[in-house]
Amino acid sequence: MSLPRINSRTPLHQFNNDDKQRPMSPNPHVAYILGALNPRKPKQRTTFVALIILVCLTSYIFIAHSASLSSSIALRRSEPSSADQLALALETMQNSRLADISKGHGSRKGHKHIRPPLRLDSAQELAAVSSFLASLPQNVIPHHVDPALPVDPPLVLDFDTRGPRAREEVRAMVEDVWLRNPVFVYSKHYSPASRELKSILSNLYLLPAPTIIDVDLREDADILTPMLKRLTSSPDLPVLLVGGKPIYSVEKVRELEKSGELQKIITAAGSLVNGSKRKKNRK
Repeated sequence: MSLPRINSRTPLHQFNNDDKQRPMSPNPHVAYILGALNPRKPKQRTTFVALIILVCLTSYIFIAHSASLSSSIALRRSEPSSADQLALALETMQNSRLADISKGHGSRKGHKHIRPPLRLDSAQELAAVSSFLASLPQNVIPHHVDPALPVDPPLVLDFDTRGPRAREEVRAMVEDVWLRNPVFVYSKHYSPASRELKSILSNLYLLPAPTIIDVDLREDADILTPMLKRLTSSPDLPVLLVGGKPIYSVEKVRELEKSGELQKIITAAGSLVNGSKRKKNRK
């Protein structure tokens, strides 16, 4: 077999009579694009171009909107809400006010007067207890009270015992209770001495009439009896109080009544001897 002669004008291709060169088939997508751009199909080319523009425009809008949304979210996260701002402002105002109050208290610390709790002496305590018991029949001394100790003023007084006028109100209370009850008797209902004392006072026809409390008939007798012993220094009942001053025994009352001194003491206290008798005669 002879070899073909090749010179400079011979084209470079494969001389194979048996095998024919197969043409390369283009990619289907590329073929569609090339076909769409074919000037022989103007409608398809216009549609394709419009589609490309629409895709680009949509992508641009999406990217721009995403960037704007991200910045807005970041701004909202960085800025506090209106409720948080209001709470912060209120807290600032409150702290400022507390600071001003503390400063004012600090400047007046040396001049501030702290009132001590009100304490009653024996005469005031006796007047307070008597006023408390005489004002309402249902008033009783609480069972938790220790009769050996001074009674807590708020238990028997109806005003603010820590107020600036507490001392003045105590003095007014003492005057009022003995003015309303110039003759006051703490007695035992079944005691012979108590019956004799009541008889002596009844024969004086006092106006206003004596205020009499039978201690042994009361539910607070176990508390009231030792309390009265402490306040009046009387070993036993009955106890006669004239103008708030105790007369300890029936024997002493009997002597004063016979001498006429009892009538004078009672009149000075504000009770009128034979006053109720005269009132009956006028009727």
